[in-house]
Amino acid sequence: MSSSFPTGPFGTGNPLDGMWQMMDQLRASFDKRGSSGRMGRGDVRAAVLTLLAEQPMHGYQIIREIEERSGGSWKPSAGSVYPTLQLLADEGLVTTEESDGRKTYIMTDLGHAEAAKSQAPWESSHRSEHGGFGALPKAGIDLAQAAAQVGRTGTPEQVQEAVGVLEDARRRLYAILAQG
Repeated sequence: MSSSFPTGPFGTGNPLDGMWQMMDQLRASFDKRGSSGRMGRGDVRAAVLTLLAEQPMHGYQIIREIEERSGGSWKPSAGSVYPTLQLLADEGLVTTEESDGRKTYIMTDLGHAEAAKSQAPWESSHRSEHGGFGALPKAGIDLAQAAAQVGRTGTPEQVQEAVGVLEDARRRLYAILAQG
């Protein structure tokens, strides 16, 4: 890529520099989870209960699934998931089964009843105290990734067209706020 790319809202010359910066800023704005940067203990519990109600899993499957369902904005540590699993086992909500050297956690009937009372953190539509796990942050990050892809592989004409689409999207988002 050369200086033949048009300048615009993404930087001077090569739009990739600005697109990556924009994507990092977007991620950072959605990644803020309060002052500590961590989810609460109840959030880990609710997430684990939700997942195990669907199917038996081992600890690292749970961690990966939480990360995936939160759109990558929350990846709990093993140091928070495994103690939660042990606590759930102590409470009789899950049992364990050893398979291929891994402990798989299985929901008990009591656990299914407890899971029905809780909502997974990624299911709420707005979580202002934790930075949000709704559809909007994921859509924003997905949009930034698509823009970056156009910047990496698109022709100068495609990049310019993408800039127009993004500018229009920004205007339409502000119009939504202006309505109410």
